[in-house]
Amino acid sequence: MISYADFEKIDMRIGTILEAKPFPKAKKPAYQLVIDFGQLGTRQSSAQITAHYSPEELTGKQVIAVVNFPPKQIANFFSECLVLGVYDSNGQVVLLQPGKKVENGDKIG
Repeated sequence: MISYADFEKIDMRIGTILEAKPFPKAKKPAYQLVIDFGQLGTRQSSAQITAHYSPEELTGKQVIAVVNFPPKQIANFFSECLVLGVYDSNGQVVLLQPGKKVENGDKIG
């Protein structure tokens, strides 16, 4: 079990995907995303979400991401946030999204 104080350390925010493109240098199929987090600016992310999404349908989609992890280098790319999703019955990621459009950068709590 973690405490509520531990949970509060995780900074999860809403962002809108501005750009999505294939990431051929990743070990597992992935996309390189550029996400707008409002006042926090834009961040890059590598996301293994190719099973359910095409780059074209990702553009403009709001997602939930952890924004306070240190950057992680994946091949020649630095992932600056972790986009969140649910594993389906086949182990493929389905993105978590707000039920209604909200402001980029809004905090999850």
